[in-house]
Amino acid sequence: MPDSVYKIIELVGTSTVSWEKAAAAAVERAGQHLRDLRIAEVVQLDMHLKDGKVETYRAKVKVSFKYQG
Repeated sequence: MPDSVYKIIELVGTSTVSWEKAAAAAVERAGQHLRDLRIAEVVQLDMHLKDGKVETYRAKVKVSFKYQG
């Protein structure tokens, strides 16, 4: 098996429901545009607030995929 190289990008997914759905949104969108996704790592969670209440959950995700270039 030949050696492989992987590229890592950071994405921010959002959801009005949960951090889990926010992270899944980032991975699902990446999967629509990138091939051979390998690993997704949640590196940061935060929330956007409005009037003292949670409006949006945000998940910063590092996604790796096999580099074809």
